[in-house]
Amino acid sequence: MNKIRILGAVAALSLTLAACGASTDADSDSAQSGKSGKLRIKFVINGNLGDRSFFDSAYAGLKKTEQDLGYSLKVVELGSDRTKWSSGFEDAAAGDDYDVLAAGTVDTVGFVSKLAPEYPDKKFWLFDGSVDYTGKSGCSNKCANVYSVTFKQNEAAYLAGFLADKLVAAKSLPGSAGNGKVGVIGGVKIPVIEDFVVGFKAGFAAAGGNPSSGVLVQYVGGDNPFGDPAKGKQIASAMYGQGAELVWPVAGSSGLGVFESAVAAKRYTFGVDSDQYKTLTDAAQQQTVVTSILKNAGNALYLAAKANKAGTLAYGKPAAVGLAEDGVGYVDNANFDKLVPAAVRAELKDQAAKVKSGAVKVPSAF
Repeated sequence: MNKIRILGAVAALSLTLAACGASTDADSDSAQSGKSGKLRIKFVINGNLGDRSFFDSAYAGLKKTEQDLGYSLKVVELGSDRTKWSSGFEDAAAGDDYDVLAAGTVDTVGFVSKLAPEYPDKKFWLFDGSVDYTGKSGCSNKCANVYSVTFKQNEAAYLAGFLADKLVAAKSLPGSAGNGKVGVIGGVKIPVIEDFVVGFKAGFAAAGGNPSSGVLVQYVGGDNPFGDPAKGKQIASAMYGQGAELVWPVAGSSGLGVFESAVAAKRYTFGVDSDQYKTLTDAAQQQTVVTSILKNAGNALYLAAKANKAGTLAYGKPAAVGLAEDGVGYVDNANFDKLVPAAVRAELKDQAAKVKSGAVKVPSAF
């Protein structure tokens, strides 16, 4: 596979952002953007920027719409307290400082479904989740003003599982104990996270491994499953203690703790959503990242903005992107080349081509 990278993640910038519920200093002034005639995007985050992963990826793509396409961007961070999300979305939607309200993850489907019919003159973009366009469960206007895009994360996860087994079976990773085990840490057991797990296990099996004995799976859970690095570190440390050669976090910023654990255990990781070799700031942690399995949220949003400006964005029906559309993928960089033997890189590339062509059908949790 050619080098697949997400649109430049801006982790350093995101760490300077204002606290929950506030707009970032980097955002354009909404009144000025309205007067200037620019299309205005309001990105409402059910969490915070600074995860160096999913939300930062989305922000990078939206920020690029300002630079390339002439949009203006306002960011509202609602924080990790779920009890404040509903009122936060209602307040954001009630403002007249946007033309498009963008939100992500399945946790926001209900909010978008409720608000879109209330503001028919506004547009809503939902990524990594989809509304019910039949109108049977919310969306009384059948969400005619909503663009939903989901990702075939199972396809990229299949490649992660395939690569993981090839590496541990061949004892390719430096310091390998030859245990043949790997770990996957999910934020919480919901379909979108299970799609990663199902795809990973399928790829692990396709490479010749036994996922029942070789793949350890655990979930962060709790009140903040995607924002608890300490719990992520605790689970990863236990997995490494059980003999896992590498651990893959699929848990937002909870996964940041996994990289700390990998350094301490002298083991390895896969990144997720963004190129975490680039977004991590600790050099030792970077070296643990064999590759990152990308969910190109930023790219998907940038393309949506481009189509929206051209008047060709398809509202009122769902879209899904996978390997064939570069909606998901993996990172092939210098560290990848150093840690993955050439023969394995060639096999992985071949598997990616087969998934793209449909020759390999990857199972899904949906």
